Order: sequence, then C-alpha cells, then structure tokens
Amino acid sequence: MQVSSKPNRQLSQNSPETITLDVNGMKCAGCVSAVERQIEQRDGVIAAQVNLVTATAVVQYEPEQVNPDEIAAQLTAKGFPSQRHDTDEENTAQTYEEKRQQADRENLQKLAIAAVLIILSALGHLKHFTGFHVPFLSNIWFHWGLATLALLFPGREIIIDGAKGLWSRVPNMNSLIALGTLSAYIASCTALVFPQLGWECFFDEPVMLLGFILLGRTLEQRARGEAGAALSALISLKPQTARLVKNTSNENEKSMEVPVTTVQGGQWLRVLPGEKIPVDGEIVTGETTIDESMLTGESVPVAKTEADVVKAGTLNLTGVITLQATQVGKDTTLAKIIASVENAQMRKAPVQKLADQVAGYFAYGVMAVATLTFLFWYFIGTNVWIDVTAETSPLLLSLKLMIAVLVIACPCALGLATPTAILVGTGIGAKQGLLLKGGDVLENVHRLDTLVFDKTGTLTEGQPKVTDYFGVATPDIEEETLLQFAASAEAGTNHPLASAIVNAAQDKGISRLPVSESQTKAGSGVVATVEQQQIAVGNEKWLHSQDIKIPSAIAQQAQQLEAAGKTVVYVAINGALAGLMALKDCLRPDAVATVSKLQKMGFQVILLTGDNQRVGSAIAQQLNLSSDHVFAEVHPEEKAQVIKSLQEKGYKVGMVGDGINDAPALAQADVGIAIAQGTEVALETASIVLMRDRVGDVITAVRLSLATLNKIRQNLFWALGYNVITIPLAAGVLLPKYDILLSPAIAAGFMALSSVIVVTNSVLLKQQEI
Repeated sequence: MQVSSKPNRQLSQNSPETITLDVNGMKCAGCVSAVERQIEQRDGVIAAQVNLVTATAVVQYEPEQVNPDEIAAQLTAKGFPSQRHDTDEENTAQTYEEKRQQADRENLQKLAIAAVLIILSALGHLKHFTGFHVPFLSNIWFHWGLATLALLFPGREIIIDGAKGLWSRVPNMNSLIALGTLSAYIASCTALVFPQLGWECFFDEPVMLLGFILLGRTLEQRARGEAGAALSALISLKPQTARLVKNTSNENEKSMEVPVTTVQGGQWLRVLPGEKIPVDGEIVTGETTIDESMLTGESVPVAKTEADVVKAGTLNLTGVITLQATQVGKDTTLAKIIASVENAQMRKAPVQKLADQVAGYFAYGVMAVATLTFLFWYFIGTNVWIDVTAETSPLLLSLKLMIAVLVIACPCALGLATPTAILVGTGIGAKQGLLLKGGDVLENVHRLDTLVFDKTGTLTEGQPKVTDYFGVATPDIEEETLLQFAASAEAGTNHPLASAIVNAAQDKGISRLPVSESQTKAGSGVVATVEQQQIAVGNEKWLHSQDIKIPSAIAQQAQQLEAAGKTVVYVAINGALAGLMALKDCLRPDAVATVSKLQKMGFQVILLTGDNQRVGSAIAQQLNLSSDHVFAEVHPEEKAQVIKSLQEKGYKVGMVGDGINDAPALAQADVGIAIAQGTEVALETASIVLMRDRVGDVITAVRLSLATLNKIRQNLFWALGYNVITIPLAAGVLLPKYDILLSPAIAAGFMALSSVIVVTNSVLLKQQEI
C-alpha cells in the first residue's frame, strides 16, 4: 500500500484526520494506482494508502478542506463504488461474515459458469483431437451462440467495467480482457458473415478466455479467503451476549441475558463454564481456569481467582465467576487486537512502491505493445516469415497475437504480491500471540542490526524481591522499623522496586504508617513525610541530590551487593542515612538463550537499565554480554535519547520493552517490540506486540517478519518476471524459429494462473516453520 503525499503543501494548524473507505471494483494493481491518484488530486488530502486485497483506502486529510463523503462519491462516479468503512464493533463481525458468504456464492456461480463454458467449447472441438463428431456441438452457429452468451452474461460485467476504465482514462485488467474478447468475437463474426474473405472463425477463443478468467478469479478469491481466515477467526471470537446480574453475593440470583454491546463499565456479569468472557473485567467472586490461547497463543489454561483480570473472548473452562466490567466495546483488548490486525492488513511494505508505479501505467503499456505486435506481424513479420501464415491469413494471425498480448499481461499479480503475504503473516502472528503492525514494519525488521533490551520486566521477570535490608544509623535502627518506613513512603508509587518493598512488608506482617506528603521522581526515588519524619528512599544519586552523605564503608557494602546483581536502595530519615535494602530481579528463564540466538542471527544486543553500572555489568555477565554493551543509570525519560544516539551512529535499532514506561523509546526506535504487560500502551506505541509474557517470542517475531518479507519479494519477483517473460512469448517471439504460438485461450489460462500462484505462494507461508 503505497503512501504518497503532495510536496510543498501548506498544512493547516488543525490536526489531520484519517478515514478508511471501502472501495469496490478494484481488479488489479492498476486500479489501486488509479484510486490513489484520484484521491491525492484533491486539495487537502495529505496521503492515501489503497489495498487491493482488503478493498480499502486509508486517507489522511485536513478536515476543514476535505469531506470524506465527497471522496467516496468521486470514486463511485469513476467506477469504484465507495463508502465509509464500518468500524462499529456491533456490525464488524456480521459484515465480515456477510461478505464472506456473498463472495462464496459468487465464486460458486462463476466456477459453474466457467466450467460449463469450457466443457461445451471443448466438446465442440472433439473432432480435432479424437475424430468423434458431435453434430450440434460442432456447428459454427452453436459456437457463435456460445460466444455471444458468454459475452452477454458472465463477460458483461468485465466488459462494462473495462469500458468504464477506458472512458475514465484509468484502464485496468478488465479493459485488457474486454479488448481481447471483443476483438476475437468481432473478427469471428466478420468471418462468419463474409465467408468470401477466407478467414477462420475462432469463437472458442472468447469463450475459453472468459472461462479461464472466471476460473482463475474463483481460485484466487478462495485462496484470498484462506489467507484472511485468521482475522475472520479473531472476529468470530467476539461474544454476542452477556449474563447481567445485580448482586454478586447471591449466587442463586437469576441472570438476564443481554447483547454484549449494551454492557457498560462497572456492571456485574456472570460467566458459566464453557462460555466466553464477554468484556474485559475483574473477577469479583469465584475462581476458575481460563483458556487465553486466542490472545497469547499459549495453550495451557491460566488459573484465575478474585481480583484477577480477564479478557474478552477468552474461554471460561471450569468455574462459575462473576466479574465487574472494566473495558467494553471498542476498548476491550480483543477489539483493539482486531483493529490492530485489520490496520496491519491495510498496510503494505514500501518494497511494493515500484510495483504500484509500474502498475499505474501497465494497461497503457500493454495496449501499446499489443498494437505494435499487430503492426509488426501484419506489415513485417508475415512478409519475412511467409510460412507462418500457411494455415491462416496475415490479418488473423496478427490479430490473434495482439489478443494474446492483451490477455496474458497480468497486473493482478503485482497488486496481490504484498497484501496477500501480509494477510497470511499477520494471521500467523495473531495465532501465535504476535501482533505485527503492517508491511512497513516487516521491511524495517529486515534492516535491523541492533536490538536494545530494557532490563526490568523485559529480560528480567519484573518482580524483584527484597533479599537484604539492615540499618546503618547510630544507634542502629531496627530492621522492621526500617522496612516499615520504606514501605510507607513507597506505597504511593508504582515502580517495581517500590512494589517489592511494599510486598516485603506485607509478607512480614508489618503495617504501613500514614503518609501526609509525598513527592516522587521517576526512576530515582521518593520523599515522603511519615509520622512527622521526612523519609527519603532511592538510589545513590537521588540521596546525593538530597544532600545525604553515604559513608565509604556503607558504599563498599553496597558495591558488593551490586556486584552480585542486586539493586541497592538507600533509606534516609530526616536527612541522615538510616539503612539500605537490596533487591534482586531474576532473569527470565529464556533470557540467556534468547540473547544468544539473536547474537548468532547477527544482531548486536544492548542492555538498557536504570540501575548503576555495577548491577548492569553483573546482569550483562549472566547474559554473556560485554560491559560496553550496557547503558546503565538511564532514567525512563532518557531511554529514547539512547535509541536516538545509536541511530545517529548509523545503527538500525529495535527496542524491546514492556510497553509501559518504555513508550517513548519504542516510538523512537526503527522497530518497537513490546511485551504486552501494558497492553493498551503497547498496542499504541509498538510496531510488534508480544502478547505472551515471553522474551523468547522476540526471535519468533523477527523470523516471522523476515519470512513474510521473503514471501513478498518472491511474489514481486514472480509477478514482474512473469510479465517480462510471457508478454514477448504472446507477441510471437518464438513463432518464426520454433513455431510456438500462444492462442488467446492459452494466454488467458496463463494469466489466471499467475495470480493464483502469487496467492498460493503467500498461503504456503502457513506451512513454513517459524
């Protein structure tokens, strides 16, 4: 999906808006190019992205200058019926299912018509192959009638659409087919009406030609449906109803079944075993196991109890639960994933740009080549190689070669090359708990040479635990009192270290003290007033900024703890150091293997941490990383700057984070990869989202991206190579020396096969080991 914008355009001060249009009537990449040109010619349009497979156009525009309905009306007038894309969650699943069923019905009709046309035409020519003569079917007037019916019924839509394209100066694949079939039909009718000319009738050519075209499009459409099956499967996971209850304490209270679209945040819902969770929510009563494979790709059920979060579309397996709705409608995780996958399938790789540019002028080029083919053979070829016209007239031979050129050319394969591969790739990813944000992401992954990992919550489990704590003041403060003060001060923050300190106090049965004032600096520490005493908890730099001195003996103890890979947090009371605490966050089980495999794949792996250099080096040593591949003491707001500095050195950087406080760095990176602990932020900022809580999925995401991009390149190579080879064949380049002539019917078969091959090659990605 080519993104193009107009240069030197004076943009308004208002923020641009984006609209998605459903665009029907596109048959090939030439249509895509034509639709893009029509949209971009309007003042106020910033960029347009058109996708052949999903039949959509994404338009970025200035709202005070552009009315999207006017764009849709203009496209409709040009032969591409268009309307706003229905993003209403209530109608999405129904719309997809209706479109699929309608496409299946149309495909069956086309397949039946194509089969009948080809069989009847073949029966009429049995005498040429077997000597068996069928009187009625061999009659020339029967073949005239068959060709006429073929043009009037199955071929009518193609001819009308092709004529509209020529009239609007946007010729497409149907224009070429219409020119070829009508030329063959008119020439045959002329031969039939004026037998004295000595021309042969070839009414079988338009019949076979249309038959193969319809057959090819049917197979292509079925393959497209298989390619897009993953999105349909995701949409089908949406529950349609929910059980509404008023009182969670009464298990015997009758529930009322309501449409899920009417559920509002805060309402209580009951979910029975075997039912899907209707909305995102928090369990209020009950315990169960949940199958979350549709979100994460992980087949092992997850145990859930009170206060645990459940997601819409997941399957309740064992127990009756009552939950309180927290996110409904378009705000549920499933709805966002569906929107993300759908958006990804509307985008295609920049590598498609050349194909789109070629396709924009393809029909004109083919018509020019066909005309030159006719002129060459009629005025030169048949006079130089006289024997080639032994069985036919120079005019008919030249006409047949011209028709063969018209119908063998295939811009369809160019238009299908990228979107079908992305359709399959994003579908595979969705099944494995990977969300890829589109073709441009795939191409960017291919260019990456550096992967930067955030430490906490990404390479580590993100659940640090307090391992050591002791007082250092004179007289010594009691350890429990130290922990109590620290936990009370940290209770208002959400940093993993703060949570670990609070949890340690809870595990010890230590109650927190009331806090009257609190001030936090992200990634550094907190100052709070606890029982009229000022408590400061934070790292070494933070205490120095608060003018709190750390004795050298204590600093040495801290260094020893940090050398063991532990994070040291200092506690000060009323401006004097009172004690320190050590916390350790263990590496994820697959962290070491993941880093090793990525290095073997050729990536430079860098560790990013807010801890000091000693802790960073200790973690790096466990990961077999050198100390110069560690960026330590990096505050959350500085992470994006680190990524930028690497990019300025010429590296193509992928950032792997937890999607919560890493959002700026994920956005700055060439490719942002988020482990979706913070799903909403991850979906917004990351290019790739790992729905499973496993860092090893980074490898799978990279492999899937590269495999999908390879399919795109294979498809484009085939689509471009096919036309480079077959158009000269159809033009008769092998006729003089090898007596090889492609009839229009055979040319149509090759043309239909080319699109099927592209789509089938994309579908084969499902069989590839990722």
